[in-house]
Amino acid sequence: MLTSEQALRKLLDGHQRYLRSQPLHLHQEAGWRASLAFSQHPFAVILGCGDSRVPPEIIFDQGLGDLFVIRTAGHVLDAAVLGSVEYGLEKLNIPLVMVLGHERCGAVQAAVKAMETGEVVPGHLGRLVAAIKPAVAEVQDQPGDIVDNAVRSNVGLVRRQLQAAVPALAARLEAELVKIVGARHDLDTGEIELLP
Repeated sequence: MLTSEQALRKLLDGHQRYLRSQPLHLHQEAGWRASLAFSQHPFAVILGCGDSRVPPEIIFDQGLGDLFVIRTAGHVLDAAVLGSVEYGLEKLNIPLVMVLGHERCGAVQAAVKAMETGEVVPGHLGRLVAAIKPAVAEVQDQPGDIVDNAVRSNVGLVRRQLQAAVPALAARLEAELVKIVGARHDLDTGEIELLP
């Protein structure tokens, strides 16, 4: 079992392989797949956006059974996502949770537009936008690109929400058994930036 620091290093090492276009494509062969038929031991929970340009298994060069990936547009939280994170922590003993945002996120762009225009977004998309609006509000008066600032803010917001809403995470954080980190994926360069 990896520590949270070892798990983060493993993710970042895989990411460097991805950036160099030298992926190892670990854990993708038939024998490995068969070994996972009755158990799994992922080393990180990745809570990321559903954007097709940011697949965690690829950008971190990981294979079957390595990552416990939860994806929603804008990486917003709901009961199913919270339960999934709890499952990863309590049942799979995963030592690392990463909230992964990305440049030019469409869900964040929709929230920024709704805040700027007062547009009411209909249906379930409105719930998504409503979940991201607090992150937009945090950065409205900051210099720079509001969408990128809101992406970063949304990562921090989701991290705080996870800590408050997932008892297993709070307890493991206090005992230093798990680490939660925020990150931003740059679509132009492919690089991952760890956020404070």
